[in-house]
Amino acid sequence: MLDDHHRVPQSTAKTSTSVEKPRRDHVVMVTTRIPYINESQLLATTGGTEVSCYRCTVPFGAVVLVAGVVVTAVAYAFNSHGSVISVLGLFLLCAGSVLLGSSALCWRLQLRKKKNKRRESQTPLVVGQGHCMV
Repeated sequence: MLDDHHRVPQSTAKTSTSVEKPRRDHVVMVTTRIPYINESQLLATTGGTEVSCYRCTVPFGAVVLVAGVVVTAVAYAFNSHGSVISVLGLFLLCAGSVLLGSSALCWRLQLRKKKNKRRESQTPLVVGQGHCMV
C-alpha cells in the first residue's frame, strides 16, 4: 500500500523529435479609435460642471485675497517696504483680486448665456400662440 503512493510512473510523455519549422511572427498593429464627443455628451457625462469655473474660483480667490491682506498688513506693520514679504503680500492681493474678478466675469457671462438660451427657447412658443410682436 505504501508502494502505491511512492511509485515512479512507468511511462513518460512522448516528446516530439521532429524538427519544427520556425514560425514567422507577423507584426500586429493595434489601433484605437478615440470617439468624438460633442458638447451635449460632455454635459451629460459631467453633469454640467465644465461651465461652472466661477463656482470653483470664488473660494480660492477669497482665500488668496484674505491671505494677501494678512501678509501685506504684517509686512507694513513692521515697516518692511520693498522686502520679500511685502512683495509676496501684494502678489497675493493681486492674485486674489484677479481670481475674484474672473469668477465674477464668468458668472455674468453664464447668466447672459442662460438668459439668451431661455429667450430663444420661448420664442417659438410665443410665436405659436400668436402673441409675438417682433
